[in-house]
Amino acid sequence: MASQPPPFQVLEDGTLTSVPGIRATGVHCGVKKKNLDLALIYSEAPSVAAGTFTRNKVKGAAVVVCKENLKTPGIRAIVVNSGNANTCTGETGLENARRMVHLAAEVLSVRPEEVLVSSTGIIGKPLPMDRIEQGLRHAGKTLNVWGDLRGFDFVEQGHLAARAIMTTDAYPKEVAVRLKFGRKTVTLAGICKGAGMIAPNMATMLCYLATDAAIPPALLKPLLKEAVDRSFNSISVDGDTSTSDTVILLSNGLAGNAPLEPGSKEHEKFREALAFVTRTLAQKIVRDGEGATKLIEIHVTGAMATEEAHQVGMTVANSVLWKCAVFGGDPNWGRIAASAGRSPARVKQERLCIYIGDQQVFRLGEVGEYDLSKAEEDMKGEKVCVRVDLGMGEAEWTVWGSDLTYDYVKLNAEYHT
Repeated sequence: MASQPPPFQVLEDGTLTSVPGIRATGVHCGVKKKNLDLALIYSEAPSVAAGTFTRNKVKGAAVVVCKENLKTPGIRAIVVNSGNANTCTGETGLENARRMVHLAAEVLSVRPEEVLVSSTGIIGKPLPMDRIEQGLRHAGKTLNVWGDLRGFDFVEQGHLAARAIMTTDAYPKEVAVRLKFGRKTVTLAGICKGAGMIAPNMATMLCYLATDAAIPPALLKPLLKEAVDRSFNSISVDGDTSTSDTVILLSNGLAGNAPLEPGSKEHEKFREALAFVTRTLAQKIVRDGEGATKLIEIHVTGAMATEEAHQVGMTVANSVLWKCAVFGGDPNWGRIAASAGRSPARVKQERLCIYIGDQQVFRLGEVGEYDLSKAEEDMKGEKVCVRVDLGMGEAEWTVWGSDLTYDYVKLNAEYHT
């Protein structure tokens, strides 16, 4: 039976500014020696907003301030700098994060509490606020809140914003989709950054999502949490969890649809579209993992609970031995079995089955009869698929990871923190 097509269209060259009412830009202000390092995102209408953040006990000042302002009913803007995480900088760091908010509010003619803020990069250094102020004034002029927008290239400026939030990323990460709510057209889009320090509970990653759909606050937050759990909280590059992780979703309501209702067809359509957007961005992060050459997909089935399926998947994804085996193209399923067995989940060896590609290599506690050359061939592609069947229950989860390469060690040995 043919699968149903998704209820949305993926936009060619889509970016955050594909969403009506969303403007953005990126500039270089000197936080980094070169390349864009300051992004400014603006919503023409007050937006319902939801966010998820790092669970690291050491948090960046921007995370603290962003959480404070997220309580405001109508968010209008987000300011982001890259190259400096503004973390472990004490009261000065908090003052600087709030200063960024006030500066952005000034250039956009909005209230400071309507502005969210993020910072990413090196830990332990104060922000160069004089440079950030100059950059924000430049970005504000580009967005031209009260002026003529006929010369404003929304797509190109959106791409600049996606580049401005990058640190060790090799390329910007963007996606946009369009769907129908009856006669109304709705757009959902996102940009993100991340390439290293990627682990469960998000990672050294920032993500900004926007939609013109009208979504009540009580519905927006659970929608975002579910999508983040199945995407950004299900990826790993190196097992480290950052201090600055942030995912924000803005809903400005300019599509003019009736506000979503739980369980409605429109709710399910948006839920599916949001899952696609966040999963696509999460996989882009893993594919861009520092030094990575392969994407690893680990599908865990037969668990007693979804949390346990997640635990098994992340334990395998974080196994240094398995990641090295993937880099070397070695179908060493024993490393998968060992990882599953040391996870916190309930695992019984006599029920465990492991697949590499579509081939069963371990069955019910014993080595399966399999074609080694085919398993080796399955390990050669840019995407390596593994399935771990616990044989215990009905719960499942999918996680994504990357291989561990010489370049990862070299890059992080030379990256000053």
